[in-house]
Amino acid sequence: MTSSNSQVTVTIIGGGIGGLVLALQLHFVGIKNITIFESSRTLAAIGSGINLQPSAVLVLRNLGLLPGLEEIGIKTEELKYYNRHGHFVIGEPRGQKAGYLVPQFSVHRGMLHALLLGAVKERLGEECVVMDHVFTSFDQDERSITARFTRKTDPAVPAEIPERASDVLIACDGINSTARRLLYPDEGPPNFSGRLLWRGVSLREPFLTGRSMVWAGHADQKFIAYPVGRQAEKEGKSLVNWIAELRVRSKDDPDLTPPVADWGKCVSKDRFARKFQSWTFGFLSIPDLIEETEVVAEFPMCDRTPVDRWSFGRLTLLGDAAHPLYPIGSNGASQAILDSVALSSALQQETNIPAALTWYQNERLPPTAKICFANRANGPDHVLQLAHERAPDGFENIDDVIGSVELEEVGKAYKLLAGFDMESVNKKAKETEGLWESRSMKNGVSSHGR
Repeated sequence: MTSSNSQVTVTIIGGGIGGLVLALQLHFVGIKNITIFESSRTLAAIGSGINLQPSAVLVLRNLGLLPGLEEIGIKTEELKYYNRHGHFVIGEPRGQKAGYLVPQFSVHRGMLHALLLGAVKERLGEECVVMDHVFTSFDQDERSITARFTRKTDPAVPAEIPERASDVLIACDGINSTARRLLYPDEGPPNFSGRLLWRGVSLREPFLTGRSMVWAGHADQKFIAYPVGRQAEKEGKSLVNWIAELRVRSKDDPDLTPPVADWGKCVSKDRFARKFQSWTFGFLSIPDLIEETEVVAEFPMCDRTPVDRWSFGRLTLLGDAAHPLYPIGSNGASQAILDSVALSSALQQETNIPAALTWYQNERLPPTAKICFANRANGPDHVLQLAHERAPDGFENIDDVIGSVELEEVGKAYKLLAGFDMESVNKKAKETEGLWESRSMKNGVSSHGR
């Protein structure tokens, strides 16, 4: 597979999941002159759990990463929703158990990041990732775009690479993207939902199938738990990722400014644990899960209102820099991965760089904008809100409260909107079967998970 833009030089801002998958995807289509600039001094294996929907796993499969994912992640088998009393609302099989030709994975973010970083360095070279470089500004003309950097550790000391000129500049620098701020200086901070999230990971005994995802509660108080570690599973344990969510600001409050977040700060469980004290389900005690977790981090639940443009000449946005979403529907990382496919495809097929970036924007901006608004309306979690509103004190049988057809339609509509409905994913899976293996044999590229 070759690219009409194979000699194009690319600068990527941000070494997170979106930036790393983008680099791998560009390399796959023949674009190899890529440099990733990351503001952190080190890329440590930190964080909690994330989900990769089958649509995103298909992309990673076609990049030769499925064996690596199988070594670190859990192949999710089912999703179950419960109200705050532990009464069952609705459930569904997930991934291959549902009939997808590729799995859904629940995986520790740090482990996934390490897998992707290893693949990038192996395929593109150790020198392609430059640490301790904070993106500050850019300028461009008809022939190139120049990105400028300072050191994060000491802004007064010139960066090792103070500037880099390239053909394309792609900002994958997250919800607080510097590039987006430069493009939209009046946008301000992210929009706060009024809800805080507390996240933790605990090694414990498995619950339900050992590969189950559990969603419980309602829009203003929710608890999520699912296993993320394959090695723990091999040892008969479960590395459980959990998220506690609470509304701390009225939904009618006009102030959308988020509280200051220290993403690396460990917070006291006293801030939220008592609110979940009675949430003891037959298969899982949420108070025990919170109590046994040593490190808990706090995050404001935020997004940004969709903008009209991501691409400006030779610069474009990707992932959370382009479309930060509420973490609803297990979908954020998957959308960044889908972005990378659309962008690499555009650069592969269109020799005019600004035209390629506009094509990518027109392909991905409309669906991600719809997902943003759907997530604000609770996305697939709306089934919990329906159950809460119609039977706040609980029920014996959900069929007495809500019909199964109404509940099932919520999930079906969201899968279609987010691009992981089974029909379209399986169609693409069949069309691209063996793609990585055939390319590896042709080019002598390693295909053992990296």
